[in-house]
Amino acid sequence: MACCVLQITGLIFGGVGMVGTLAATAMPQWRVSAYVEGNIVVFETIWEGLWMDCISQLGIRLQCKFYDSVLALPPPLEAFRALMCLAVGLSILSFLMAIVGVKYTQHSKEGAQAVSIFILAAGVAFLLTGTLVLIPVSWTGGSIVRDFYDPAVPVPLKRELGAALFVGWASTALLLAAGAMYC
Repeated sequence: MACCVLQITGLIFGGVGMVGTLAATAMPQWRVSAYVEGNIVVFETIWEGLWMDCISQLGIRLQCKFYDSVLALPPPLEAFRALMCLAVGLSILSFLMAIVGVKYTQHSKEGAQAVSIFILAAGVAFLLTGTLVLIPVSWTGGSIVRDFYDPAVPVPLKRELGAALFVGWASTALLLAAGAMYC
């Protein structure tokens, strides 16, 4: 019975982590404009994401523009896009493997070896997915903090951590927890 509860909890964590991975990949709030040097009146908020930039004017009007060319993007952004897309695909695959493993664990008493291999594969896939999400999210967070405290970076170019990074870190924690439960 405890095994079934652990598998269902891992399935819930993995499912929420999968949705969080999808959300973090799609959200434009990876980098958010910073308000520094006592500038109280701010008319625009700038969001920078993996796929687009958005500008919010007075919180009323929001304009988003997809990046024009893939070739014009900086190499880290291209790599982060690839890692996050790979993580989305792998999270869906690992979630489906976990569903199949949990379903056959509950209905099959013979062939436990095949079912345990399915559960183990789902656990390893969840752990790999969590690692794939952690790399671009943490790298982006580290570069934002480094640039924020760098005096050589002009004030209008300083950015803060966006909501997508926090969603990415939370989904990483859930995916790693689900992978640990299944392993």
